[in-house]
Amino acid sequence: MNTHTPPPTRGVAAAEAPPTAGALPLEQAVRRVIRLFERIPHSLIAFVARFSIAAVFWSSGQTKVQGFVVNILTGEVHLGWPRLSDSVIDLFRDEYKLPFIPPEIAAPMAATAEHVFPLLLLIGLGTRFSALALLGMTMVIEIFVYPDAYPTHGTWAAIFLYLMARGPGKLSIDHWLATGRGAAH
Repeated sequence: MNTHTPPPTRGVAAAEAPPTAGALPLEQAVRRVIRLFERIPHSLIAFVARFSIAAVFWSSGQTKVQGFVVNILTGEVHLGWPRLSDSVIDLFRDEYKLPFIPPEIAAPMAATAEHVFPLLLLIGLGTRFSALALLGMTMVIEIFVYPDAYPTHGTWAAIFLYLMARGPGKLSIDHWLATGRGAAH
């Protein structure tokens, strides 16, 4: 009779434990798939999140300006001096109707934010703060502009919260600077 008991596994959840000999084939398959999912690197998830959410806000910003177009999907590029679109002030006055901020101030602020913060997210510079800024913008949009769009805004918020909590990953300038590679030698 073997009186030796294996040491308890600390911090390992039941779903992460290796399959047991008595486990059903379906249970073993589910556990293998879960272990495979757990191997998806944070850096890949963070990059996809950064790229995707940056594209949403960049595209919105592009609708607010004229004279400056960068669309990597269509290949359209026009690097002129940006200016507000003719209709953007009216858009803020008539449709968005933000309280507390006049449309003449809100429109250029939004157009600027929708270009600067997505660019910073994309390259991974100041990622957590850019995500915070765009989360704030998302909250304003949800509360004051499109309150019925909470499924979309909730998805955006989840991405921003993930980036704020976990950071941009290794494919970023933030990581490069944090590891000391940005220091002069």
